[in-house]
Amino acid sequence: MKVLTSVTFNKVFRRLTSSAFIAVLSLALISLSLNGCAQQSLSTHVYTSDAGGNAKQPTLGDKQPVSSTKQFTVGAERYSKYLPLLAGKRVSLVVNQSALVSSHSALPSSTVEPEERESSNSLAAQKNKIKTSQRNQHLLDALLQRSVNVVSIMSPEHGFRGDKGAGEKVDSNIDAKTGIPIHSLYGATKKPTPDMLDGIDVIVFDIQDVGVRFYTYLSTLHYVLEAAFARNIDVIVLDRPNPNGRYVDGPVLQSEFSSFIGMHPIPVLHGMTLGELAQMIVGEQWLDIDVSSYDNAKLTVVPVQDYQRTAHYSLPVAPSPNLPNDLSIRLYPTLCFFEGTDVSIGRGTDFPFQLIGHPFVEFGKTKIPVNANSAAPHPKHENTLLSAHVFSYADPTILEGSDSKQTTHKRSPISGLDIATLIDAYSRFSEYNKMISASDASEETFFTRPDFFDKLAGTDALRYQIQAGKTPAEIRQSWQKELSKFREKRKAYLLYEDTD
Repeated sequence: MKVLTSVTFNKVFRRLTSSAFIAVLSLALISLSLNGCAQQSLSTHVYTSDAGGNAKQPTLGDKQPVSSTKQFTVGAERYSKYLPLLAGKRVSLVVNQSALVSSHSALPSSTVEPEERESSNSLAAQKNKIKTSQRNQHLLDALLQRSVNVVSIMSPEHGFRGDKGAGEKVDSNIDAKTGIPIHSLYGATKKPTPDMLDGIDVIVFDIQDVGVRFYTYLSTLHYVLEAAFARNIDVIVLDRPNPNGRYVDGPVLQSEFSSFIGMHPIPVLHGMTLGELAQMIVGEQWLDIDVSSYDNAKLTVVPVQDYQRTAHYSLPVAPSPNLPNDLSIRLYPTLCFFEGTDVSIGRGTDFPFQLIGHPFVEFGKTKIPVNANSAAPHPKHENTLLSAHVFSYADPTILEGSDSKQTTHKRSPISGLDIATLIDAYSRFSEYNKMISASDASEETFFTRPDFFDKLAGTDALRYQIQAGKTPAEIRQSWQKELSKFREKRKAYLLYEDTD
């Protein structure tokens, strides 16, 4: 191993809606997938209104990078460290829309807390759109310009250009711009096949992660390593920062709950970059290959230069369609758990992973409609009006259709994994249960997808603890022994200063 230097639908819906509506909504639940599902806030998110009075929010592509006292350089931009390894080689890229490079770092670090920067983060400043800047270039184009022989692209969930919704099939085709074949790694095939790897000498992996175990790009990395090493193909991981890197929290996955949304015995928030995790996967021999295969190929990780794990930074592009801004990335570790419940987290609205809401259980006075869109073809509670709590770091604002006197968008208390939010939501369903059940709580209306919830948690203990009325402190205490073991084990694979 080399690291540069070598390393529910429930009864109420059946009773209150038409059969046609039920069909649409049932399809929504069946079709939901995790990974766009996807921290200290890194910028101010102010909900504004356009001339027509419609609610708007800045996206990652709309924000000007936060100024920094110290720039860092992502692995992909450190050409001198890996281009020599590609010379004369046939190269395949595992990338998506997040594989951006520039002459100057597009991911500035900062030691300034979000609150200290809010006054300077004006709406006028946000008009400098990163996505249209000539400073940003896809890694594929950058390597072709440097005469690298890229012969194929392998695309994970959401597609090579990041234009596929959560759970939407990614097709194998040809990149229209370059004519290079694209092989899908999301659909029937999640692991590179021998045909995909035929004639390949080196695989370059460059994808922006968000530091959460169930964000599926980690699983894609696992399968790439597994397939490559079995065929004596070298792998180069170009590392990028973890926006949740300061947190190590949540239950450690138990083997019986392993799936594509969680393959490794690590906590929900692992506090590691994909480069560090690649080292851990290989070092702990978690790959399903013969032991001798570990010697057949080598792993090279190109670290981020001058990166600090605790640094606040803003991604230059959304890592997946339903994580449009820094706030959604901060809330993702907590809100994704609601994918296993009847609670909406904003898919099909303008605020994905920035709210919790339900058509019949009140979470707030804000009313937000749910409709299918490009990022959520089959959203939960489609064609309904949510009673929602919208998380924000901004002052209270008026959303279309809401009562400004009752709508409050306070600074979010959520950092890392917030169990209290899950417990509070569960408690709000008690009266709802009584209303729709023949007897009190005889039907589960909250955990409508318990198996999926358990896969997200990596255990069924969290669900049982919530149902039993355990406090956040009691639940968190139950993780500590395994978390301590994990913290100790990961030390051997860290490339950047630890947060402990």
